[in-house]
Amino acid sequence: MSNRANEIRRRIAKRKRAKYSGPANLKKNTPPYLVSDEDRFGGSTYTASFESGGSGGDGGHPLFRKEVFLFKILLSAILVLSVGIVFKSASPTFDNVRQFVSSTMEKEFQFAVVTEWYQDTFGSPLALIPMKQNKESESVQTPGKYAIPAAGKVTETFEANGQGIIVETDSKVVEAMNAGYVKEVSVKGELGKTVVIRHSDGSETWYGNLGTVDVKLYDYVETGQEVGKVQEPEGENKGTYYFAIKQGETFIDPIQVIKFE
Repeated sequence: MSNRANEIRRRIAKRKRAKYSGPANLKKNTPPYLVSDEDRFGGSTYTASFESGGSGGDGGHPLFRKEVFLFKILLSAILVLSVGIVFKSASPTFDNVRQFVSSTMEKEFQFAVVTEWYQDTFGSPLALIPMKQNKESESVQTPGKYAIPAAGKVTETFEANGQGIIVETDSKVVEAMNAGYVKEVSVKGELGKTVVIRHSDGSETWYGNLGTVDVKLYDYVETGQEVGKVQEPEGENKGTYYFAIKQGETFIDPIQVIKFE
């Protein structure tokens, strides 16, 4: 940049010498309104353009380098092609690479953990749309404790199926045991309509056999917030729902965490 500035100064000096090389009285007799800004202030009447990545001042942004941008695109394309070749090849040499890529792509983003950290650090985020407040849910919430999804009697124990329990209840509403993100909303075979909530400690709670679901995928739910409603019972029978707690790849007995009748 300094070499360019020196070149500009040399050109200005050369032009001045050529302009005033005639009779001495030519400069003195020149009317003031004919004197240029360059002669009056000693500056240049033209400006230098940005030098972008040695392109010779082509008018590009000084922080954008086309060569670097194209290199990154090329590198990304090579990476994608390499991964495709690794998965197409049946060679055992690439087993570790395939396992690493698969585990990385299948790893879930910890929404609940990030949300809890954000709220602890910065407070609750600004909501653009006011959220509905469930008065019944607010009355159930107790700091440091879990909420019972719906009070009732356990009609099928954890030992019967090794995953969850069936609870018979008079309540029509099923609530979240703990705060977290809705990981899944689906129909799971015999469980029917099921909601899976992932919590900040990595555990999951499952709420099945629901008549209606009142949350959507990736919703953040508070402790005691309504998840869905119990399926309408037949005849004089009471409504039932399925409830399970999963830690990692293992289901644990919900009775060890919360108490039912």
